Amino acid sequence: MCGICGYLSDKNILTEALREMNDTMYHRGPDDAGVWEEHSPHGTIGLAQRRLSIFDLSYAGHQPMLSHDEKIAAVYNGEIYNYKELRRELEQAGYSFHSECDTEVMIAAYQEWGYGCFVRFNGMFAIALYERESGRLILARDRMGKKPLYYYQKGNDFVFASELKPIMKFPRFEKKINKPMIEKLLCSKYIEAPYSIFENTYKMLPAAYLVYEAGTINVQYYWNIKERKEQGAKRQLSYSESVDQMDALLQDAVKSRLAADVPVGTFLSGGIDSTLVTAMAQKFSDSPVRSFSIGFYDKERNEAVYAAEIAGYIGTQHKELYIGDSETIEMLKDMPYYYDEPFSDSSLMPTMLVSKLASEGITVALSGDGGDELYCGYKMYDWTYIAQKADWIGAVASFVPGMDRLEKKFPPEFRAFLKNRNEDYKTQLFLDVMIEEADRLLDITGKNIKYDCEKDLKYRNWQERRMMLDMMTYLPDEVLAKTDRASMKYSLEVRCPLLDYRVVEQSFSIPHKYKYAMWDKKHILKELTYRYVPKKLLNRPKKGFGVPLRKWLRTVLKPEITKYADMVILKRQDIFVPEAVAELIRKQEKSDKIMYSSMLWSFYVFQRWYQTYIEDLWN
Repeated sequence: MCGICGYLSDKNILTEALREMNDTMYHRGPDDAGVWEEHSPHGTIGLAQRRLSIFDLSYAGHQPMLSHDEKIAAVYNGEIYNYKELRRELEQAGYSFHSECDTEVMIAAYQEWGYGCFVRFNGMFAIALYERESGRLILARDRMGKKPLYYYQKGNDFVFASELKPIMKFPRFEKKINKPMIEKLLCSKYIEAPYSIFENTYKMLPAAYLVYEAGTINVQYYWNIKERKEQGAKRQLSYSESVDQMDALLQDAVKSRLAADVPVGTFLSGGIDSTLVTAMAQKFSDSPVRSFSIGFYDKERNEAVYAAEIAGYIGTQHKELYIGDSETIEMLKDMPYYYDEPFSDSSLMPTMLVSKLASEGITVALSGDGGDELYCGYKMYDWTYIAQKADWIGAVASFVPGMDRLEKKFPPEFRAFLKNRNEDYKTQLFLDVMIEEADRLLDITGKNIKYDCEKDLKYRNWQERRMMLDMMTYLPDEVLAKTDRASMKYSLEVRCPLLDYRVVEQSFSIPHKYKYAMWDKKHILKELTYRYVPKKLLNRPKKGFGVPLRKWLRTVLKPEITKYADMVILKRQDIFVPEAVAELIRKQEKSDKIMYSSMLWSFYVFQRWYQTYIEDLWN
């Protein structure tokens, strides 16, 4: 696990500049650092890496790494879990290896199979390969978007990195805010790929590879999740087949992710997903697995007591940390630096705390990320189910004379159902009312910030549409981005067995009725988990992993909110409408609607980011 960065330019770049770019990611790789540069007729190439050693802790795994014939230079972040199988196949083809790390195998795989190597990798990765003879630079990202990868192009400068910080340090980077993305942030709490907060700066999409040659970018896909979904739908499994196959595949995914030359443990929240992963990990371990959880003094949010009971049953070496508001809010001071793009999922703070706790005993943690998207686990899927059943109400209401005037008097939630008339965006519930509020804050109208990829998801069942939409957007851009930044702040690698591509593809062969059964979300995943842990330990409502935003915004954070909403400074900043911000604060003070607290929190997060990276207008 590492941080990578580099550039290809027609100008000479000082080595010290590349080192400075690389060192902004020290937290991603404190064990080693390396840079490699070359001047050629194709331009100046620079590659750099910060290393967190997981396999082959010796210098043999040092990066940047050259192929044996020195035709390929590469940097790489992540893990290829099937690299030993690929290595044996490559050895039969005549390749030899000098280390026990997967980086060397990755380079040889590219030399043997070209772009076809990416589909052979089972893992999480962000890769940069440079062909020295052709001057071609190739970037690639894993299927589900586990590992981040940004790039910037302006003129003849092409820059890439695991985070935005190295790109911002590139000598000719132009730090211009991509203003349309602010509304995305306010409504969704993150900025969807391929966009970023800066102009000319993009996120690589999952399952994609990019070829940069002679100033031209060409992006291709080596795996298509929609095609896999359609193929899986053609071979629907029986209930028993579904559970048995899930069991076998997930066991293999967990077992492969336990491999490391450093200590490995698990996050254990007490929910279905992390419990199943932890129980399987313990099955393959000769000693107690180390498990970690965060507890809240607020009983309404606390699941640590359940996690401890489950850990006792499974037999893990369990460690928990109870936190209050003060410990959580303390994380805010580091938030803009480690999340160098505005990101307002408030659960990032407890995620950072559990990562800090785990990093004190292990270097690799297994998590349960992905279970909700694959097996229909979110509350939003209940709302989607209701919306499909009640869609006729909105259809009838659209013919009522004067409905445009009447609907303004309805609660936002009901208005969202009435306005949900566009067939291309049926599952993006509540975004319409969020957009209304964001438009007032930014003084814009007519923008469509909904996810256009839903247009291609023509599934009859709206829940299936929404699940696929979440896999393509929310999962990589919010869930996995949050976990990556929170864990790498403490040099902790997090692996997600439920997002093994084989597990994902098998989930598409499971009939939806086995996932969502009479309001029972994740039904079939629960049934599998009950093979390992008694039902009585798990049969309870999900509490989530958030923080009390509404309370904070009205109390401990109110002085900062007031500061960032200063009308004189807002006019100087020229992004937000001062009067609309003041009105949002008043609404949040009087109402408990999540919409207002969520948007005010996103405003706060953006202002702190702006103060850190653009201009400090408040001191």
